[in-house]
Amino acid sequence: MKDKQSDIDANELFVELKFLQNFMPKENIRPVEIVNFLKRHDCFPNASIAYRVLLTIPVTVALAERSFSKLKLLKSYMRTTMTQQRLNDLAIIALESEVLEKIDYEDIIEDFISKNTARMRMIK
Repeated sequence: MKDKQSDIDANELFVELKFLQNFMPKENIRPVEIVNFLKRHDCFPNASIAYRVLLTIPVTVALAERSFSKLKLLKSYMRTTMTQQRLNDLAIIALESEVLEKIDYEDIIEDFISKNTARMRMIK
């Protein structure tokens, strides 16, 4: 087990974090600001890797649970006639409902009508 390579040396990380603790301002700083600080100074490679990993790990599994819950609601007897692309699109719509609430549908409808009218003129 000891011969496995790691991206971070634990002892060096400990030293870097101790030094960084004294080097950083004393007020509360968000982890994103610490990562930006580490990028600017580029002298704490292990701490930089550790903070980037920290910021990519989800805090909870609520998003995954919500995704499966929404997918379960979408699946019905109609599922067998639905293409995978349509199921994916419906899942995205269900999961990103906050984004959809901000969309101005009037503009989309007007755009669709204008394109459809132009097509109708070409056909006639």
